Amino acid sequence: MHVGFIGLGVMGRPMALRLASAGTPLVVWNRTPERARPLRAAGAEVAADAAGVFARTRVVLLMLADEGAVDAVLARGTPGFAARVEGRTVVHMGTTSPAYSRALEADIRAAGGRYVEAPVSGSRVPAEQGQLVALLAGEETAVAAVRPLLAPMCRETFACGPAPGASLMKLSVNLFLITLVTGLAEAFHFAERQGVDRRLFLEVLDAGPMASGVSRMKSPKLRDRDFAVQAAALDVLKNNRLIAEAARTAGLASPLLDVCHSLFEETVARGHGGEDMIAVLRAIEARTAGAP
Repeated sequence: MHVGFIGLGVMGRPMALRLASAGTPLVVWNRTPERARPLRAAGAEVAADAAGVFARTRVVLLMLADEGAVDAVLARGTPGFAARVEGRTVVHMGTTSPAYSRALEADIRAAGGRYVEAPVSGSRVPAEQGQLVALLAGEETAVAAVRPLLAPMCRETFACGPAPGASLMKLSVNLFLITLVTGLAEAFHFAERQGVDRRLFLEVLDAGPMASGVSRMKSPKLRDRDFAVQAAALDVLKNNRLIAEAARTAGLASPLLDVCHSLFEETVARGHGGEDMIAVLRAIEARTAGAP
């Protein structure tokens, strides 16, 4: 059975390539056609448009940037929506608000389709290596059917109950990631500006109990001022906003997240939204430069 995959961006393309390399028969589409060329070379079929993916598959994975992109691909709010989703399982792998996911599930089920939330934890390198962690939510039978399909992309998958349980889990994980990387960048900045050997600082950090997969991935980028994207600062800002909105809706305090929100807003405003999230270092450096 062919599987559809729509959205071949920084994360989507390596994810789809993992599926193709594992022998999954894929039909793919991306708004920018040239991004589909490596998938064609890997044996996937490339559809002319999103409708072509739905016409030839019964399970469609969506790895799209935001809610508007998901709605557009599904033709949600138009007569074409039911034709695309009826009898199909839509697997929403991007990060959107829990409220949006809940409403999307209701619309898909009302139109005769099935819905699975499956946001992933990880960035471009884990996606390339098949080391993502997938968080699944939805009807148990739909989740059980989708779970094996994700194996080539993921080292682990977790069932998170009904939707939007996976979205809430992803936002919880991302809150820790955002504050962790921002803290790492600030510590690096502090050490460097205090005259500490930055390579030695990172070696000490790596040898101690604070070391993690994230620090080991981001530390060399800080050391070399390598801002090539793994997880873009603009996407991190979007995630930060989603978490903040969910926190406010629930009446929760999020003091660390709020500081990070300001720093990533400054990073993006300075023109670094397309760089890796460690570019938050630039906002910290700018605050130092502007300090009295």
